[in-house]
Amino acid sequence: MINRRTLLTAAAGAAVLPAAARAQTAPTELVIAVVPSENSSGVVDRMTPLAAYLTKQTGIKTTLRVASDYAAVIEGQKAGNIHIGGYGPGSYVRAHQQSNGNAIAFTTTRSKAGAVGYYSVGYVKADSPYKTIQDLKGRKLGLVDPNSTSGNFAPRFFLDKVGINPETFFSNVNFTGSHENAVIALMNGTVDIAMNWWNADGDSNFDRMVGKGMAKKTDLRIAWKSDLLAGSPFAMLASLPADLKKKIEDAFYNMHINDKAMMDKMEDGQTEAFIKVSHADYLDTANMLTFIDALRRKSS
Repeated sequence: MINRRTLLTAAAGAAVLPAAARAQTAPTELVIAVVPSENSSGVVDRMTPLAAYLTKQTGIKTTLRVASDYAAVIEGQKAGNIHIGGYGPGSYVRAHQQSNGNAIAFTTTRSKAGAVGYYSVGYVKADSPYKTIQDLKGRKLGLVDPNSTSGNFAPRFFLDKVGINPETFFSNVNFTGSHENAVIALMNGTVDIAMNWWNADGDSNFDRMVGKGMAKKTDLRIAWKSDLLAGSPFAMLASLPADLKKKIEDAFYNMHINDKAMMDKMEDGQTEAFIKVSHADYLDTANMLTFIDALRRKSS
């Protein structure tokens, strides 16, 4: 498992150079890491086949690293130790900013329904009295990670639009560490509403937990939902050699043809294909982070 401390140590010895000035030699091993939306065993089970697939498609051994938190993936791309990072839109923008533009989004998913993007939702227990976000004044809020889009950035951004400041509206604001942990905290009564990601009915973190026997579909319901967010991207280092970047892109864009069974396992059978994106698709997300950063400065 990788964590922020080990990556920061590695980064300390690396010169900070513009992406174009960094080495263009191919690595002897590709490292892919994803932000933790579930427990580590779930990530390994779903994502390990992707590493084997990329090894086959690129001709370079690819290793999956399980990150302990969002910051570890961001710092790993900043340091150049993680060549491909799987993110939410907000954590991707952070990686792009902190890597001096070296982490570049290149793909996201299109669902079988043709949708690109997802939502932040607030779950409550199905038998609770809470019908809307306003009913939860003075109750306990469960967030995910400080760098989670659906689990922190989007709730703060969209709740602000209706005059809600989480720190004053709720009695407690808790970071749970992962999307699964947020749901568990809600089911255990530690929080009264838990933020999470949701694509569609049957396609969410909660649905994954139901599929693993960790919950029943009838346990929770949605009491709050954000506007549509940009799709969760994979980002690669701009400093990789051009021919290797092309192989990585082709591997993702043709995954639904090359190895549909592997893609279905990784994406719970909900994805039609990986499609091309660029940093320009995340400029609205960057504006959201500008708002979040202003909040942090105001509270510090």
